[in-house]
Amino acid sequence: MTRAPAPPRKDLIKAFTAALSGTSLEWYDFAAYSVASALVFGQLFFPSHDPLSGTLLAFSTYAVGYLSRPLGGFVFGRLGDTLGRKQVLVITLLVTGIATVLIGLLPTHDQVGALGALLLVVLRFAQGVGIGGEWGGAVLLSSEYGSPERRGFWASAAQIGPPAGNLMANGVLAALAATLSREQFLSWGWRVAFLLSGVLVLFGLWIRVKLEETPVFQELQRSGTRAAAPLREVFTREPRALVAAILSRVGPDVLYALFTVFVLTYATQTLGLPDGLAVLGVMVGSTLQLGLIPLAGALSDRWGRRRLYAVGAIGAGLWPFVFFPAVGGGSVPMLVTGVVVGLFWHALMYGPQAAFVAEQFSPALRSTGASLAYTLAGVIGGALAPLLFTSLFAAFGTWVAPACYLAAACGLTLIGLALGRSPLPHDDGAHRTTTAPAQP
Repeated sequence: MTRAPAPPRKDLIKAFTAALSGTSLEWYDFAAYSVASALVFGQLFFPSHDPLSGTLLAFSTYAVGYLSRPLGGFVFGRLGDTLGRKQVLVITLLVTGIATVLIGLLPTHDQVGALGALLLVVLRFAQGVGIGGEWGGAVLLSSEYGSPERRGFWASAAQIGPPAGNLMANGVLAALAATLSREQFLSWGWRVAFLLSGVLVLFGLWIRVKLEETPVFQELQRSGTRAAAPLREVFTREPRALVAAILSRVGPDVLYALFTVFVLTYATQTLGLPDGLAVLGVMVGSTLQLGLIPLAGALSDRWGRRRLYAVGAIGAGLWPFVFFPAVGGGSVPMLVTGVVVGLFWHALMYGPQAAFVAEQFSPALRSTGASLAYTLAGVIGGALAPLLFTSLFAAFGTWVAPACYLAAACGLTLIGLALGRSPLPHDDGAHRTTTAPAQP
């Protein structure tokens, strides 16, 4: 089977922009919730005489957004392999955006009691479903327009979304916290960040609806080689690929939760730093990641994904044992530097990650496989990480327990890399010729 001709460069740039903008907007929504969980949701929706208990409950709803991701991965991943990558990405953007706007309109515990917390959990669940279906499609949207030889770089478009969204969310909430009194911020200021999502979603939809389907999926349609039952086929035909992809994601997810979510609670409640200063390190680190992630993706095209990925995992596993002693005195410069370095190790893993995960699966099963790996790893890693970090710190009263937890997560990532494969540039064509035709 011959490969489809390469698309015009302008289409490749449009695909890169669509993947980047869409994931940035969806991660803005997700990150706004994450920051609000650390700063205000415990007090507004889960009031308690113990601030730490309120934070634990707020982080429990944070986990719901991860636990619901597999549903989005199962549903939208399958649709990406049967209906196409583009259509799925329009739906997922709407689901996440609408849920986020509604969070900004929620009544608090003082207004409606426990109903406010219940509605918050439901909307957080919807956010997770949208994110669960977004990642796999966004990765394929950009990577399947580009050449396999540069897949590390092109696939990184979707990976830039989380730090970009996190930067926007932290920036908006930090600006609100700095310009408003604490009473104003708790009363209505935090809502602005969530309501702003409505405007951002319209922009993302405008870009995505104008884009054509990926050349790889168009070729699968023409050749009749789309999978008949992609969910079943991933588990029966490519189980090792699924396990490798899942484990490869655990370390980066846990590391990201430490340096973008738990660090806010640690800085404010343990070190006694103001809210605005606590998010400074996250903002600086996220800004640098905007360049580091695509650079790491490009380097993986030259040096090999698993090699670069492993360097990041080893550095990430060791860094907390340096970070926590360094910031114990409450130094803001040390905190900012520590978070920046932590997110540097994350970039070394996150840049090659999209291409590594996608390359584990054949083209006809790629949307389903990548989405399942992304969402199932989120349950193991990111969903429980803020809660476990907070619980471990509360139980042992020392940073050593959270640091050991991250080191163990990075160990799982190294196992996933060892199980994974390093495909050659021509694998797309080879896979396409061996994929069984869909049944009528």
